[in-house]
Amino acid sequence: MSDDSILYERRDAVAVITFNRPDKLNAFDLPMLAELDAAVGTAAQDPEVRVIVFTGAGEKAFVAGGDISDLESRRGLDHYLEFAETIHGVLRRIETMDKPTIGAINGWALGGGAELLLCLDIRLVAEKAKIGVPEITLGLFPGAGGSQRLIRQVSLCKAKEMMYIGRPISAQDALSIGLINQVCAGEELMAAAMDIANSIASKSPLTLKFLKRAIGDGLDMPLPASLRHEQAMIGLVQDSHDAHEGCKAFLEKRDAKFEGR
Repeated sequence: MSDDSILYERRDAVAVITFNRPDKLNAFDLPMLAELDAAVGTAAQDPEVRVIVFTGAGEKAFVAGGDISDLESRRGLDHYLEFAETIHGVLRRIETMDKPTIGAINGWALGGGAELLLCLDIRLVAEKAKIGVPEITLGLFPGAGGSQRLIRQVSLCKAKEMMYIGRPISAQDALSIGLINQVCAGEELMAAAMDIANSIASKSPLTLKFLKRAIGDGLDMPLPASLRHEQAMIGLVQDSHDAHEGCKAFLEKRDAKFEGR
């Protein structure tokens, strides 16, 4: 096993980022977050990468939150200025990056792991995995974006239940409330994630970029403004090589060859 807490691999047009502290259940600490930020930056800047998949090493955990021994040693102001500032920045970078992201949630996604899940575009979860925000049991509450993202992604009453009680939910329960896309057998998880990743990677990266921006920006706008924004964004796409290539390929009954321009 590598000593690196983050493993980075490129499989054709897909970057795979693996959390690699299985002895700590892949819990976040500051060095791991710095490595994660660097790996995300590498994927973002590589023109050959079109999709990013996140997963965890080992069989137990995707990310089981923050490193509790590290968190216990901190007090409010230094936590706010250091760990919280760092994790908020990294998760926001993942959430807003132009390239589509997929979570292959192989095990427990608790605390910061669940908060990372909330930042990913598509979420596949192993059938034995658990997802939760148990911070309340430690006298804390989700502070890496979870208290705000969760209420925007599931019903308010369900989000409050998860945060007030702190009990993790099963993969099937997460699917039933619309928190994830798909439940997979553990041994099939990465294959399913890569299948989706490769399908997305075959599409125009330029169009995916503008689509993801239109969705993300639109969520923060009133509907009339978001529709105007969409109109402008699709106008930009219509000027691209890829849009015309896609239409020509359809008319010529062949596969499109998207170039990202």
